[in-house]
Amino acid sequence: MVDSSRFDFNLITTFLALWEERSVSKAALRLSLSQSAVSASLARLREATGDPLFVRARGEMQPTVRAVAMAEPLQNGATLIHEAFSSQTVFDPATSHQHFFLGMSDDFQIAAGPSLARRLSVAAPHVSITFRQANRHRVEALFEAGEIDFAVVAQPRAYAGLEQQDIGQSGYACLLDPVACGVKLPLSLEDYLALPHILVSFSGREGIVDQVLKTMGLARHVQSALTHFSALPSFLAGARAVATLPVHAAQALVAVSGLVVCPAPINIGTYSVSLLWQRAADNPWMRDSICDAFQEVLRDLEAEASGRTELMAGNRAKYTTGCRFQGTPVLSEKS
Repeated sequence: MVDSSRFDFNLITTFLALWEERSVSKAALRLSLSQSAVSASLARLREATGDPLFVRARGEMQPTVRAVAMAEPLQNGATLIHEAFSSQTVFDPATSHQHFFLGMSDDFQIAAGPSLARRLSVAAPHVSITFRQANRHRVEALFEAGEIDFAVVAQPRAYAGLEQQDIGQSGYACLLDPVACGVKLPLSLEDYLALPHILVSFSGREGIVDQVLKTMGLARHVQSALTHFSALPSFLAGARAVATLPVHAAQALVAVSGLVVCPAPINIGTYSVSLLWQRAADNPWMRDSICDAFQEVLRDLEAEASGRTELMAGNRAKYTTGCRFQGTPVLSEKS
């Protein structure tokens, strides 16, 4: 039996050339090799198989019974290899059953995940997705481990081996129950600092808000630090507390919680959001679908912000839409 782990698969090309040409000289011409090189390859094939394979008879190289048995499987294998390298598999969303793994933090899952799922249910009914927790610090390791196909991250850096496309820009807003807090909107700086704060952070009890307040010589009291934005409604409903979070997540939580969103009374800034993927595993259709889902969210945020202009003049966050927006990154509240 041939040990495939040690077998030189280049010899298959020589075998197939001899099979079709029935001549060492013609096979050498076809392969652009010398006759001695082809003869040497044939000798190695004979040694590997324990069979002469081709013997001279009636003026040509006649295949043995073993060679005849080998020919069709080797031809089929060569065809498959050629097709694998010469053609691209076309992704058809209407018929594909492919499964994608998307890495993003839960603020993006909450805000844009439903929009993406709705798009897939219509255009790609058999495609499925799994969301995995990721941020700018973890995303590289997740790609290297093959655990995600795409990732959406805030204020990304340059990642070796990853393609990157700007999706848009987001900012920050406050989420609270104004009745339970006993405050009027828009929220004043005095009320903002007087309220206990709920922080969402991967890294600890300090976020971008604390850094901004330090530059102002101020501080806040962080009552609780969470790891998921989805837990905020349970902590804020009926409570005297406020959370400062990405505005896209705040708007999504308002829709399901009855809480109220308003601008933060400090200038926290905005940050860019990018889509990441590996070039070798790119799927342009899915990439565009993710981008479109985020465009929809950002467009809705812009409309919401425009509707609040008179009430919150001068304080509302600014939003942009479009997959090619260039933004200035800042540190996230969830860093």
